[in-house]
Amino acid sequence: MLRLEGALVLGLSCYGYGLLPMSWWVFGLLFLAPDLSMLGYLASPRVGAAVYNAGHTLLAPVLLVLLAYRLNHPAWVSLALIWLAHIGSDRLLGYGLKYPTFFKDTHLQRV
Repeated sequence: MLRLEGALVLGLSCYGYGLLPMSWWVFGLLFLAPDLSMLGYLASPRVGAAVYNAGHTLLAPVLLVLLAYRLNHPAWVSLALIWLAHIGSDRLLGYGLKYPTFFKDTHLQRV
C-alpha cells in the first residue's frame, strides 16, 4: 500500500511538473538532489537519519508548493514538485525514512 502511495505521489508530481513551463532536463538534473542529505551520515547515524528524514518527508515540499503558489513563484513550485517526485520514487522502490540505528533500517523495510 505504501509503495502504491509512492507511485501516486511520483505520478502526480510529474504530471504537475509537466503543466509548468519548465524544462525536463532541470527535472532530471535535480531529481536526485534530496539524496545529498545522506551526507549527514558522515557525522553519525543519528545525525544522518535526522538530516535524511528532513529531506525525505512530504511536509516541507508540500508547504513549499503552497507558499510558491500563493506568491506566484513557478520556479519554487517546480522545485517542490521535483522534490515530491523524488520522495514518491523512493517510497515506490521501498526506501523509507531512516531509523537512527543504521542506514539500512527504514520505516518500510530493511534495505
